[in-house]
Amino acid sequence: MAEQRRPQGSTIDADAIDSYAAATDAARDPGRFWLSAAREIDWVDEPSQPYTENPDGTVDWFPGATVNTAYNAVDRHVAEGNGDRAALIYVSPVTGREETVTYGELLEQVRRAAGALRRLGVGAGDRVLVYLPMIPEAVVTMLACARLGAVHAVVFGGFGSAELAVRIDDARPVVVVTATGGLEPGHTVPYLPLLDAALDESRHRPRHVVVVDRPEVPPPADRVVAWPVHDWAEHDWAELIAVAEPVDPVPVAADHPLYILYTSGTTGMPKGIVRDNGGHAVALSWCMRHVYGVQTGDVVFAASDIGWVVGHSFIVYGPLLVGATTVLFEGKPVGTPDAGVFWDIVERHRVDVLLSAPTAMRAVRRDDPNGVLLAEYDVSSLRGIFLAGERLDPDTQRWLGQVQPAPVINNWWQTETGWPVVSNFLGLTYFEPRPGSSTKPVPGFTVEILGHDGTPVPVGHEGAVCLRLPLPPGALTGVWGDDERLARTYLTEHPGFYSSGDGGHVDEDGYVYILGRTDDVMNVAGHRMSSGQIEAAISEHPGVSECAVVGVRDELKGQRPHAILVPAIDFVDRADQLRAEVSALVRSRIGPIASLAGVDVVGALPKTRSGKIVRRCLRQLLEGAELEVPPTIENPAALDDLARTLGPSPRG
Repeated sequence: MAEQRRPQGSTIDADAIDSYAAATDAARDPGRFWLSAAREIDWVDEPSQPYTENPDGTVDWFPGATVNTAYNAVDRHVAEGNGDRAALIYVSPVTGREETVTYGELLEQVRRAAGALRRLGVGAGDRVLVYLPMIPEAVVTMLACARLGAVHAVVFGGFGSAELAVRIDDARPVVVVTATGGLEPGHTVPYLPLLDAALDESRHRPRHVVVVDRPEVPPPADRVVAWPVHDWAEHDWAELIAVAEPVDPVPVAADHPLYILYTSGTTGMPKGIVRDNGGHAVALSWCMRHVYGVQTGDVVFAASDIGWVVGHSFIVYGPLLVGATTVLFEGKPVGTPDAGVFWDIVERHRVDVLLSAPTAMRAVRRDDPNGVLLAEYDVSSLRGIFLAGERLDPDTQRWLGQVQPAPVINNWWQTETGWPVVSNFLGLTYFEPRPGSSTKPVPGFTVEILGHDGTPVPVGHEGAVCLRLPLPPGALTGVWGDDERLARTYLTEHPGFYSSGDGGHVDEDGYVYILGRTDDVMNVAGHRMSSGQIEAAISEHPGVSECAVVGVRDELKGQRPHAILVPAIDFVDRADQLRAEVSALVRSRIGPIASLAGVDVVGALPKTRSGKIVRRCLRQLLEGAELEVPPTIENPAALDDLARTLGPSPRG
């Protein structure tokens, strides 16, 4: 590969900025600011201009520049003499395995994996579909694709065959990389039958399927391939790697696609969010240092999955781009083996920054409400815990802050943005947290709260959370295979803005409060109120572990809020008391207009695999409508239990 170098000369030293005010001031000139930030990665052809504008208000970042993301994530750290530093720590309580991979070892694995893919015909721009569990081969495959300039499309391991088939037809991969199966607490998930069914159903045929053999999940003895065997060839991962010739990184244009990541929508065709190479690397490098406060040699534990954007940004690319160590965790927050597993990993590997989801922390709290398990571990290395993916209720944030010493930071972002839009900061000014708020906009993003007419609403008033165009580097550059869908979905509702689909408000000090999806806003007797607003009030009750509020039809008021609760351990046998006290609490906090139509107490809330509560299903059950179960649901049994609870017996 051509010599890598860093851009020189800029009037803004973006890396030297250490305060929020200075970063925000600098980011008001996005071209100069991001050209300076681009100095933190190595380029083949350096960027000479920050962006070119498109008619729809979007921009293409660093036109004319060329780069390789895998080189920046792996090779350059070895070239700088850090080949012996830990790059990846694989922790698998479900198998009992633990493995540390150095940057030097990772480089060798990625070079050979890229050689194996090239031998199968994969080149720049070709797609590789990755259908793997949380194992090191998943990270290696992603980086190998980036090394070749190929485009990876990671699909959550164990995803159903019908949804997998849709993604195969949309991405049209040359190669599918999979494993014999994944592991869940108490059972295995065979992947090959799911892939066989998906390929039987899909119109597109990959030329090759590569299988990582996991001893814990042997292939089904009676496996029968349901499509013509001459359409494809199946290979063993280990055998391919053993004979592969190492490959050097391939330079690609800054705007060349790095990956496709499908959103897990509950209806319709999933959107294949496209991320570029140059802008993505620059944004994540800046973000790791200034939002998360992560430097070279730090340890990052993102307790997510590579199938989600958190896994792409903060298990794989973000930590490796800055030379940190990343933890790859194959397990659950509880049950593998218990609610102390996160803290065990923090202690043993001296984790500096932990990223997780509010759902995970609520599960930990439910199993260890007084922090007894947590107290067994030394978590003093933690400098911060960042929670994202759904609304963080103030009660969970307060609890986590009380049982351990690190700051608990609520940040908000989306698959589409690729990195945090609103957050507190460990690498810039740290602000005093406010319950329910994600704190301040990240420099580079301009957040506006707009009303139905597209004009800003007054301070403190709720509206649509929108981001002024252009978006900074690292945000989506398009929707795969549908050039018009980006504008249709995100840019037309409020011209000049990206519409996030979330509602919220901003207070007099600029703190941003995200209240949930705008389609979760209900109209009660002419008053608009969000589910998040009522859920925040309900979460104040010590007997509530989790809750969801949906609006149900009401002949008199149009809609009325209905609450569904998961009780804390101490209230499992006190459902009647909990119903009465929660109803009174909502009236007290919000007012009589928010009077609950009903309160149900259940054992668990139905959620997607990314931890989002499927409120649409709750509403359908409450209104007696036909149930549309999303393919991404994690715990379908919770829907069955809920259907029984919402039977003919009186509620609330």
